[in-house]
Amino acid sequence: MGRGKIVIRRIDNSTSRQVTFSKRRKGLIKKAKELAILCDADVGLVIFSSSAKLYEFASSSSMISIIERYNKTKEENQQLLNPTSEVKFWQREAAGLRQQLNNLQESHRRLMGEQLYGLSMKDLHNLENQLEMSLRGIRMKKEQILTDEIKDLGQKGNLIHQENVELCKKMNLIRQENIELYKKVYGTRDENVTAGTGNSSFPHCFNNYGSSHLPTHLQLSQPEQSNFETPPTATK
Repeated sequence: MGRGKIVIRRIDNSTSRQVTFSKRRKGLIKKAKELAILCDADVGLVIFSSSAKLYEFASSSSMISIIERYNKTKEENQQLLNPTSEVKFWQREAAGLRQQLNNLQESHRRLMGEQLYGLSMKDLHNLENQLEMSLRGIRMKKEQILTDEIKDLGQKGNLIHQENVELCKKMNLIRQENIELYKKVYGTRDENVTAGTGNSSFPHCFNNYGSSHLPTHLQLSQPEQSNFETPPTATK
């Protein structure tokens, strides 16, 4: 059997009223804590009992900061509802931004070495320290960039060196294969010539082998005409 619906009205019995107040106050504070943690909300809770006893909960550092924020936000909302107050509000905002811009421009001019009149020795010393710190940071950043570039170039140089080494190995292998092929082709032909012509022609073959790389010019010769005599006529 479910619980019956509780009628929301003032409890006449003072004891029951105090017990209900204690239970619901604890539950309300628990819900406020959960809301602040789960939703990242700034929650402020103020409770006065019937005996004028104060109970409060603040999710931030203090209740005073929440109340100040509440008053400021309420005042701004009220000003935005009034057109005249809204104009004044934006005028104040524009004046504040204009003052910030002037301060930044003045600081920039002083950093550039302009309009230094009116500054005391302490102000000039602080400006000098600020410039030295800025220069130190710029130099450190520059050195870091140069170091990174040198490191990258070193890595690229190592890669190129490795590629050159691999190419040299391949060229040596190709050269060795060409030498082997050269020996197989010309070495076999020299042996055949030497065996067919005898030992007297060996120097000539050796010279041909040594000058085999020279180009040889070939030319076709015209066939020689033979002097055939006309045969005598046969006698009857």
